[in-house]
Amino acid sequence: MNKILYWAMTVAVAGFLFGFDTAVISGADKPTQELWQSSPLFHGLFVMSSALWGTVLGALFGSWPCDRFGRKYTLVLIGVLYTVSAIGSALAPDPYSFAVLRFIGGLGVGMSSIAVPAYIAEIAPAAWRGRLVALYQFQIVFGILVAFLSNYLLAGTIEADWRLMLGVETIPALAYLLMVLRAPESPRWLLQQQKPEQARAVFSQLGHQNAEQIISDFQREQRVHANESLLAKRYRFPVMLAFLIAVFNQVSGINFIIYYAPRVFELAGLDSSASLLSSAGIGVINLIFTMLGLYLIDRLGRKTLMYIGSVGYILSLATVSWAFSSGVTGYFVVAAIFTFIAAHAIGQGAVIWVFISEIFPNAVRSKGQSLGSGTHWIFAALITLMMPWVLAHFSAAQVFAFFTFAMVLQLIFVKTMMPETKGRTLEELSGSLLSKEI
Repeated sequence: MNKILYWAMTVAVAGFLFGFDTAVISGADKPTQELWQSSPLFHGLFVMSSALWGTVLGALFGSWPCDRFGRKYTLVLIGVLYTVSAIGSALAPDPYSFAVLRFIGGLGVGMSSIAVPAYIAEIAPAAWRGRLVALYQFQIVFGILVAFLSNYLLAGTIEADWRLMLGVETIPALAYLLMVLRAPESPRWLLQQQKPEQARAVFSQLGHQNAEQIISDFQREQRVHANESLLAKRYRFPVMLAFLIAVFNQVSGINFIIYYAPRVFELAGLDSSASLLSSAGIGVINLIFTMLGLYLIDRLGRKTLMYIGSVGYILSLATVSWAFSSGVTGYFVVAAIFTFIAAHAIGQGAVIWVFISEIFPNAVRSKGQSLGSGTHWIFAALITLMMPWVLAHFSAAQVFAFFTFAMVLQLIFVKTMMPETKGRTLEELSGSLLSKEI
C-alpha cells in the first residue's frame, strides 16, 4: 500500500500544476488588459480563456495518447507541456504569443484530467480508490492556494509582476517531470495491451494482494467489451452520468470565482489589496474542505458528499445574489463566497474526478474520462470567455441567481440519477452500472 500511495501522490502533482496554472492567471487579468489595451471581448477570448481552449482540446483528444502510448508516457508529456508554457507565457511580448503559450499549458491541464484519475484508479485497491483519486483534487486546490498566495506575495515586487507570477510555475513543473519519469505503467493498461506478465509484475511491485483475481476479472470483462465504441447503446447511462456531473460542476460558477475572484470582491466593495488577500482565503477554505472531502469520500460515499455540496451551493449562491441585489456587500459577500467554496470542495470538487474514473469499463475508461473532462472544460471555457461581457450587461445578483438555479437542478440529478460507487472494484462497477443494478 505504501508504494501505491507514493505513486498516487507523485502522479497527483500534475493536479498541483493544474490548480496553479488555473488560478495564477487571476494575477495577470487586469495588468495584461491594461498593458495590451484589450477590449473586454478580446481579453476574455484570447488572454483569459486561451488556456481553457487548450484544456478543451487536451481533454477531448487526451484519450488517444493514453490508449496508444500508455498512461505513464502521457503523464511525462504533460510535464513537458507545463514547463514550456510556464517559461514562455512569462516572457511573452504580445497577447498573441501569450495566448499560444497559455494554450500549450491548457493542453497539459486537459490531458492531466484524463490521465491522472485513470492512472490512480487503475493502480488503487477498491477500498482506497476514492481518497487516492481525490488526491488529484487535493493537489488542484493546493495549487490554487499556492498560486493565490504567490500572486499576493509577488504583487508589486517588480513593475511587470505578473510575469514573475506566471514564471514561478516552472519550478514545480520541472520537479513533477523528473519524478514521473520513474513511475510504473498502469497494470490495467498493460492488460489492455495483452501483456499479462508485465501487469502481474507491476501489481506485485505495488503490493496488490489480489492481483490474480483482478487479472481474471479484467480478462473476462475484456472478452465482453473489447473494441467497443463509447457510443454503443450499453454505455448510454455512464455517458449521461459523466456529461451531467461535468456540466453541473461548471454551471455552479466555480471557475468564474477562481478566475475572477479579485474582480468579484472589488464589485463587493473591497479595495485591491483586500481583494487579493480574500482571494488567497478562497484557497485556504478550498484546501481545508477538500481534505475533509478526501477523508469522507470512502466513508460516506460519493452521493452523500454530492448532497451536502448541492445544499451548500444553493444556500451560499442564493445569499450572494440577495446580498448584491440588496446592497449588503463587503465582507458579507466574502463570507458567502467562502461558504460556496467549502460546499464545492466537499461535494463536486472531491467527487467529480473520482466518479468519472469509476463509471466506465476498462476498455473505454480513457475515452469516457475524455468525454467527461471535455464536457467540463468546454463549459469552463465558455463561462470564462463570456464573463467579462456578462458582467458588463448583467448585474452580479442576476449572475449568481443563475448559478443558484443550476444547483437546484444538480440536487435533482443527485437524488434521481446518481448511483453510489464506493467500495467496489472497477470490474464489479462495470457490470452493475451497464445493467443499472446499482
